[in-house]
Amino acid sequence: MNNFLYVVSYLSFLLLLGVLFRSKIKIFQNLFIPSSVIGGFVGLLLNPNIFPIWKNIINIEWYSYLKVIPGILIIPIIVSIPLGLNITKGIKKDSINMGLILFIVTFFQLCIGYFVNYIYVTFFNGNIYKTFGAELNAGFAGGHGTAGMIGRSIKELNVDYWMLAQGIATTIATVGLILGIIFGIYLINIGCRNGVTEKLKDPSAISEELKKGYEKNINKQDTFGRETMLTTSIDTLAYHCSIVFTVCGISIGLISFFKINKIPILSKLSVWSLGMILMFFIWNIMKKLDLEWSIDSKVKSKLTGMFTEYAIVAAIATIPIVTIFKYIVPILLILILGFFGTWKIIFILSKRYFKNNYYYERGLALLGTSTGVFLTGLLLLRICDPKLETPVLRDYTLGFSLTALLGPILIGLCITLSFQYNTGICIILMGILFLIGIIIIEYFNRKMSRE
Repeated sequence: MNNFLYVVSYLSFLLLLGVLFRSKIKIFQNLFIPSSVIGGFVGLLLNPNIFPIWKNIINIEWYSYLKVIPGILIIPIIVSIPLGLNITKGIKKDSINMGLILFIVTFFQLCIGYFVNYIYVTFFNGNIYKTFGAELNAGFAGGHGTAGMIGRSIKELNVDYWMLAQGIATTIATVGLILGIIFGIYLINIGCRNGVTEKLKDPSAISEELKKGYEKNINKQDTFGRETMLTTSIDTLAYHCSIVFTVCGISIGLISFFKINKIPILSKLSVWSLGMILMFFIWNIMKKLDLEWSIDSKVKSKLTGMFTEYAIVAAIATIPIVTIFKYIVPILLILILGFFGTWKIIFILSKRYFKNNYYYERGLALLGTSTGVFLTGLLLLRICDPKLETPVLRDYTLGFSLTALLGPILIGLCITLSFQYNTGICIILMGILFLIGIIIIEYFNRKMSRE
């Protein structure tokens, strides 16, 4: 129990250091590097497994706990997705288009990841594990939390390289997030000079608050969310948290029951996928019982956002640098092909389907979330649309909600298929889905233009 408290305290300390460095160091402000990423790198530099100089200062045992935290926290993060979700409310053509583009990018990234695996093994006689490839999409579009899902999914297959896979996914997530922000800011500057951005005309107009990462003016600070519960009964955040963790607990119990009794198919499910399915049913029951009022999506997002911050710090602090360096060639290949392929696809499709409709702002939001996390896309959008006056945020949020439900399932499916069969199956499947996605978005827009 004391170890748990020590580890959480240590992660909190690293987070606070990240906030401090972000608020004081200009380069972090100008590059908009998140505090959790900065704190994670501080933790990596203090890792006694990598730098023995710290062995007498920092308990080496803490890092053995840190490495499993991303895989634990990904469960409530993913399980909570359906709670409070109402994707049919206010959904429009532009929201569907943004969701379809994110799906197409997901298929592309999974296909590229396994394609690099196939090429590296077949033509270069590279020695790499069977499931290598899913890390690209998990790291880029999923982020550091999903890197924990990679580790957990592979660990559930009873193979010993789960820590390496989680480390590679974390490395890709870190590079993708930083590169996405830097390249996104570069594109914003180019767009401003060429008059493509609708609202931002001068890059120097970016507020200092946005750069430093905090707002001192109390009147301008955003609200946390609705107080759906009264404190005479239960704290609102505790209420949301209890629902999420209850479903997590039920999922863990059911998975154990399925495995003990060797129930076909169900025993192969992961905890997070079963939990997400259960949450769908629970949320629908709550709606039928007229309990929608008790859930505030913003409060839930803050809860999962907190889990994500801790998952990022823990994931980066425990990256197995020495081992990962052995796979530097395939990692660089999927990073280069994945990043620039993602950028090209997003802006080609955005320009085609959002012509004269904030295509540049939409492309930046999609690029941010496809190389980092949802908040990365929101950051880039807020830079080029400071007051969020355009309809992009609404469409982006709804479009993201569509893919957030199926993205983790696709990653888990690819891991299972590549482990049981070969990477060729995943390449073919994702390639076909990529083409189907292109056909669907083209057909959908032609149909809408005729109506």
